[in-house]
Amino acid sequence: MQAFTKLTGLVAVMDRSDVDTDQIIPKQFLKRIERSGYETFLFFDWRYHEDGSEDADFELNRPEVQGASILVARRNFGCGSSREHAVWALENYGFRVVIAPSFADIFYNNCFKNGVLPIPMDQAIVQRLFDNFAQHPGYRLTVDLQTQTISDPFGWTEPFPVDEFRRYCLLNGLDDIALTLQHEDRITAYEAARA
Repeated sequence: MQAFTKLTGLVAVMDRSDVDTDQIIPKQFLKRIERSGYETFLFFDWRYHEDGSEDADFELNRPEVQGASILVARRNFGCGSSREHAVWALENYGFRVVIAPSFADIFYNNCFKNGVLPIPMDQAIVQRLFDNFAQHPGYRLTVDLQTQTISDPFGWTEPFPVDEFRRYCLLNGLDDIALTLQHEDRITAYEAARA
């Protein structure tokens, strides 16, 4: 898993509440077992018309947000089924941070396990980010996990909470397997003693 320390990135906004995992990555793309190659399928039913052409009105298809790495959305982002593919699709597309007033629990946990930082922020702060995005074309944020702050080029800074263990794992790029492998010597010694 890629470590996360500090990111300055372009912002994209999704002015929708209750975005569920079937909208993030539709079920027909869940047959693949790899963790890569899902970027094309992210928000597939919203991004493309039935003929396969891009819907120019969809938020992520707009030219000014191409290359965005920070997504700001409304409440209850990632609700629905527990598919880890939803986070894979967001990460493959280039999103490293998702900011919203609230997240579904399983989606929130899956983000941390896959190198994406979900940041729950008060509704008023999220609204401020939407307003700033509208007022400043090419709006960018800096998300610093070491100091646990979000800031913009206009002097605004806001702290955000994050569980210390999850913070440690993200800062060091440790998923569940990498955490376990930190104890490989002890595991090997235990297995040798059992033999």
